[in-house]
Amino acid sequence: MFTVDEYLASIKTNLAQHTDVLVNNLKTVAEATFAPDVELLDFSAFIEPSRHDLSIMFFSMDREANEVFEEAGTPGFAGSESMLDEAVYYHVTSKSSDDFDVFHEEHEEILIEQERQLFTEWFSTCWQQAGGERVQLPAYFNVHDEGETFDLKRQIWMDEEEKWD
Repeated sequence: MFTVDEYLASIKTNLAQHTDVLVNNLKTVAEATFAPDVELLDFSAFIEPSRHDLSIMFFSMDREANEVFEEAGTPGFAGSESMLDEAVYYHVTSKSSDDFDVFHEEHEEILIEQERQLFTEWFSTCWQQAGGERVQLPAYFNVHDEGETFDLKRQIWMDEEEKWD
C-alpha cells in the first residue's frame, strides 16, 4: 500500500523533474534589475491537492504588502511572473485513488508538514542554484495561506506578517 517514507521519496523524485525549469525561471529573477519601489521578493506556492500539483508565482512587493507594478518611465522590473505551472508532485492511479485518500487522511498532519518542508527545501536549493544569494532584496517563499514564510537569505521560518516589518 502506501507509506509515509515512500510517499515523501516520490514527491522528491517528481519535484526533481521540474528543477531545470524552476532554476531557469529563477535565474531571470536573480539577474533582474528591480524598480525602485520594489522592496522584497515574494514567492508563493499554490498547491492543488486533488491533482497533486504545485504552481509557484513570483510577486514584487513593497513593505506595505502591496504588489508593485510596472509604471511607464520607471526603470527596472516590477510585477508578477509564473515560476512554475501545475507541476505534478505525486501520481495516483484512479484505481488506487480511494486507498490513497484513506492513507493521506490517516497521516494528514505529518504529511502536510513534511510536504511543505520538501517544497521549501527544493525551492531554496533551486533559488541558490539560480544565484539567488546575489539578490540584494529580501526574498521569501511560502505556501499560499499557510501563515508562515521562509526567509531565503537567513534560511529560517517566520510568521508571514514579519516580512512586512
